[in-house]
Amino acid sequence: MPANVMETDVTGLVDGLHFREKVDRSLALIDEARRACGDGLVVANSFGTCVVWDLAKRVSPDIRGFGVLTPYSPRETVEFADRMAARCPELRIFRAEGPIPPRLYQRDPDRCCELLKVEPTRRAIREMGVTCWVSGIRCTSGGRRAGALEFEEAEPGLVKLNPILPWHEREVWQYAAIYKIDVNPLYAQGYRSLGCTPCTHIAAGPSERAGRWIGTSKCGGECGIHTKPLKLEDGAGI
Repeated sequence: MPANVMETDVTGLVDGLHFREKVDRSLALIDEARRACGDGLVVANSFGTCVVWDLAKRVSPDIRGFGVLTPYSPRETVEFADRMAARCPELRIFRAEGPIPPRLYQRDPDRCCELLKVEPTRRAIREMGVTCWVSGIRCTSGGRRAGALEFEEAEPGLVKLNPILPWHEREVWQYAAIYKIDVNPLYAQGYRSLGCTPCTHIAAGPSERAGRWIGTSKCGGECGIHTKPLKLEDGAGI
């Protein structure tokens, strides 16, 4: 990817671009990455608003995707993911392999996320031959995401594209409304950030992720797919 794009500081874009400009920029970034990576470009779908999935499909209907479900995924999320996969055979669902210690999310939430979210993502990267994975993180949601770049080359052989990085939360919903995107029904119940049932709550306040991992050291944090290496040789570390 061009160095000038990979090094762009998006903080000035958050309020410096209007909605239509952000949409056009996102489409251009996905298109550029698609031209560079071909079938190696794959969208990570969290089965939430699916805005990034829709953007990618506008660039090319052939773009593939993957999503991760866990034993603790809410029923609504599982049903929503199954409906999406039925409509889109190019969207694969990955799950954890092997037994999971009971109530691990209480005793060691980091290890729980490693087993249930990070390792299936690593398997998706490996099995699908991913060289560029597309995520829906936004710098406006705070935390470690505030310092992210649109293109990140954190490990050899794998680029991460964050095409809606400078979008506001309201712009995600604006896009979903304009393009009539089917979204996870949990949002209608008041959730703003979706994850596993034991670690996801409805929370008030300005932070979108305040309801994640409440009462643990991970409160409002990350599951690990955006912070840990994903392209491991021959499954090392899995």
